[in-house]
Amino acid sequence: MTSNFGFLVLALVLVASICEAAIFNPISDSHRSAALQLFSVSDGSFGSLEETYEALRTFEVLGIEKKVDTRASTCATVVDTIGSPSSALKDLFHALRINGILKCELNDEAFKGIMPRIKDAINDSHSLLDYYYSIGGLMLIKDQTSEVAVHLGDADRIFRSIKALSQSDGRWRFSSNNPESSTYAAGLALETLAGVVSLASSEIDHSLIATLKNDIVKLFDGIEKYDDGACYFDEKIIDAHMHQGSLSASSVVVHGLTAFVTAAKGSLNLPGDKILGLAKFFLGIGVPGSAKDLYHQIVALACLENSRVSVPLILSLPATVLSVSTKDQLKVRVNTVLGSAAPPLSVKLMHIFSSGSKDASVIDQELKFDPENAVHVLETLPKNVNVGKYIFSFEILLHDPEHKKIYATGGRTKVPLYVTGVISVDHAEIAILDSDLGSVEMQKKLDLSGENAVALSANHLQKLRLSFQLTTPFGHTFKPHQAFLKLRHESGVEHIFVVGNSGKKFEIVLDFLGLVEKFFYLSGRYDIQLTVGDTVMENSFLHLLGYLELDLPDAPEKAARPPPQPVHPYSRYGPKAEITHIFRAPEKRPPRDLSFVFMGLVLLPFFGFVAGLFYLRANLKNLPKSTVPATFAMLFHLGIAAVLLLYTFFWLKLDLFTTLKALGFLGVFLTFVGHRTLSHLASTSAKLKSA
Repeated sequence: MTSNFGFLVLALVLVASICEAAIFNPISDSHRSAALQLFSVSDGSFGSLEETYEALRTFEVLGIEKKVDTRASTCATVVDTIGSPSSALKDLFHALRINGILKCELNDEAFKGIMPRIKDAINDSHSLLDYYYSIGGLMLIKDQTSEVAVHLGDADRIFRSIKALSQSDGRWRFSSNNPESSTYAAGLALETLAGVVSLASSEIDHSLIATLKNDIVKLFDGIEKYDDGACYFDEKIIDAHMHQGSLSASSVVVHGLTAFVTAAKGSLNLPGDKILGLAKFFLGIGVPGSAKDLYHQIVALACLENSRVSVPLILSLPATVLSVSTKDQLKVRVNTVLGSAAPPLSVKLMHIFSSGSKDASVIDQELKFDPENAVHVLETLPKNVNVGKYIFSFEILLHDPEHKKIYATGGRTKVPLYVTGVISVDHAEIAILDSDLGSVEMQKKLDLSGENAVALSANHLQKLRLSFQLTTPFGHTFKPHQAFLKLRHESGVEHIFVVGNSGKKFEIVLDFLGLVEKFFYLSGRYDIQLTVGDTVMENSFLHLLGYLELDLPDAPEKAARPPPQPVHPYSRYGPKAEITHIFRAPEKRPPRDLSFVFMGLVLLPFFGFVAGLFYLRANLKNLPKSTVPATFAMLFHLGIAAVLLLYTFFWLKLDLFTTLKALGFLGVFLTFVGHRTLSHLASTSAKLKSA
């Protein structure tokens, strides 16, 4: 029974979660396993050029070596796309991105061949996506070859053309014909303008750069935030086919931000807690269920890992459940979002919040760093920590002051923690009391750590009392989340009562005189069951204590009846009882010798018929002598013999339906061959008469 109680414990874990404290873990092997499943190879490729790049880029960030399987076919597609004069600008862009990862065999002439097409596309661009693909293509060519001169002579004009699509709130439009603004478009615009700055043959006007930085600050002013500190960019629905979710919009903004900060000179003053909040948002998703979402998550985290704005540091706990019974130690790990080692730092435990209380205990204790396992360890829990649910508040302190300009720690980090232990159950007893005087008429001790089988009896003028004490390993009184007493009648009717506590003692008294109506005046045997459980109680239990023979008065005429009990699915849909059918005794058969005599008498006419044919000298001269008519005549007689044989089998073993089916086929056969035979005989007879 104790194992079944795990369902109750699981439910309590869900109820006890606190939204203000959450645990964010860096990228793990679960993401690598998901990437191998989501980005599957079909016919030697990952799909389109865009899907192929997303798969290869995800594998590259996660360190998955799976490029060899598709390298040959993918590079062939890349070479064909770049060499084809009819390739779309979007396909050229993704082909160049793939080539940047796979390093396909492309010579400088291939890059020179697509340069005029891309530059013409820049001059003819009328939408943000046109600028994004063309400027991005030039950036990729610049990164992949040094033999081709890639620059923009009119960078200021292009910058202003793209900047004209910006909005006052930091978001952007996809085109001048579309009045709706988008956060996703803002990310694409930032990445595109970063490419313009990098490709400019002369320095961009400083006022344009300053204006763009101000737009970025406005964009971050409108960022959404969860209670646990996670931040994200919300995306309004612009168009059904162009709508992007919060994950993709936030990812593209992070990618564009890091690209612009890398390309532009100077610093960008953005709050570190918002950068850390974005990292928490991406990590809080866990492992996405689609390839596109996984790509956006991994690429955004890779950008934050190498960001020049702020590199987020993630504080995580290898274990959020500590057992005082096994003397577990509190361990804290600090890494970057991709799991890389953090710079030299210290971790302090600042406050401890007890569940259900706003008051905090000030600790201010530094954790000991274990260089071998790269974790910070709190060897012993504070004295005021008992078995229960807590929120621990940590603070990260960087050793090098210069690192404060590089890394974002986010101030204090709150994480939920469960301290569990084995709860002692003492002084358990069950008794039958007199209703008037309250004197004990029957009392028995209980061992709630083992088996019990008490047998009690009572009537409606008596009471049932159950009491016990719960103590934590530290000697404190423990109050579980659940303490129920259940009485189950032999008819299936159940009654559940909450066991209350008064001080150190848990006690419940059932006055049967006041419960006769609730018990529906049902006398008989009641099984007694006690349930005590909590998420932090390692020995939660559900025990059958025994039974109670209860004698209640007869029910009045208008008394409520017990509710109908649900039918168990097994009894409704399970196997039914075997049905035994008694057949009628077979009729008494005649003796064996008499049966043989009767059979001889039945066959006697047949032999008489044959003898008569010979005696009367039957005329067989009309039997056709030609090959075809003779064949049909023989088949006709064989068919008649088959019908007689079928009747014999029907008499011996066949049933009526099988016999009729076979007789139908034989009847059609006999009709055909009989008609041919009789037709031949009729024509022969007609010729003889005419002669």
